Amino acid sequence: MKNHSNGFPMTQVFGFVLSLVLTFAALFVALKTSLSFQTIIWIIGSLAVVQAALQLFMFMHLKEGEDGSTQTINIIYGVFIAAVTVAGSIWVMSFGM
Repeated sequence: MKNHSNGFPMTQVFGFVLSLVLTFAALFVALKTSLSFQTIIWIIGSLAVVQAALQLFMFMHLKEGEDGSTQTINIIYGVFIAAVTVAGSIWVMSFGM
């Protein structure tokens, strides 16, 4: 996935600009709309998931390398660990256990 012409990393620049657009879209939704709090949180969360996926493919080179399945399994494992950590933290903070 190396789309370098004359050594210029066009793919990375495109990913960076798209990440900035997603960040400013979330900022706009948070500060300049009169939507309900819950709707704003869902929109920002959705934009965050899209941006995380974009960064995995553009900057972390998820599909590059000889064995893409190993990288995919590692990403799935990382998401699982993050979900367990967040859910466990919420549980402990909510119920004091």
